[in-house]
Amino acid sequence: MSVNKVILIGRAGKDPDVRTLDGGAKVASLSFATTDKAYTLQNGTQVPERTEWHNLIFWNKTAEIVEKYVHKGDKLYIEGKLRTRNYDDSKGVKRYITEVFVDSIEMLTPKVQQQAAPVPPPLPTQQPTQRQQQVQQPAYQQQQFNRHHRLMIYHSKIWQKLF
Repeated sequence: MSVNKVILIGRAGKDPDVRTLDGGAKVASLSFATTDKAYTLQNGTQVPERTEWHNLIFWNKTAEIVEKYVHKGDKLYIEGKLRTRNYDDSKGVKRYITEVFVDSIEMLTPKVQQQAAPVPPPLPTQQPTQRQQQVQQPAYQQQQFNRHHRLMIYHSKIWQKLF
């Protein structure tokens, strides 16, 4: 058994480059940065921040989504697989490039809050019930919990298959 799985959380380095092939399929490419924070070892040695750049490739529906919604600087959660290809450069030297073929993408940058009519506060005589207090929780908090819960279940299933 083998596993070719990449999970990345980082930021788009540029707006995606989207092309439509002769058969109508869409392909998008994107440079993507992941950064390890700087830290200090116990002996006092400073380890600087390190940024890795990745080449992401999106096909068909994911390419359409990326074209519409992803912009330079957006924070993304990416799942995919590694693919390596080679080519000969202009001097005839064989070059290799490793790319991440993206299977799924999740936007982590919050949407810009559109201006909506303000919600009036409850009347002073009304006390919200416990259920109403739960409903008043911001939607993004519930989404973050659901995403985290799904990821925990997904990763536990992978570990169960491996061991």
